[in-house]
Amino acid sequence: MPGGKRRVKKPREYVIDGAWPYAVMDELLGARVAQAVARALAEAMERQKISANALAQASEVNRQVIANVLAGVVWPDLLTVASLEGALGERLWPDHLSWPQDESGNRAQPLPEKIRRQRDLETAEREARQPRTN
Repeated sequence: MPGGKRRVKKPREYVIDGAWPYAVMDELLGARVAQAVARALAEAMERQKISANALAQASEVNRQVIANVLAGVVWPDLLTVASLEGALGERLWPDHLSWPQDESGNRAQPLPEKIRRQRDLETAEREARQPRTN
């Protein structure tokens, strides 16, 4: 298969923990970039209060393709991203080379503060529910 087997799985299938597009992802950089594009697209659409139908008309990208990118079920291609960026007037492609590296050298997009706080709270609640053993 050209390009290896990494595209056999959908981007959201690389989620380790949490909910797409704010999940902790596997180390595959391509999946992390696809997640960042989906996150940026969702946030831009919310900020601009634009529906997938309206964005499809403005960008000439099929509405179902937009929905699939948002859901993480497709690998967004260059033409799709460029067309969406042009219609929104916002950058969707992440500056992934500036993301911080973990101890293994893998880069990951930092979670927004609001999501990070929510995940910390959920972790604390989960730990509080676990029985203690002494």
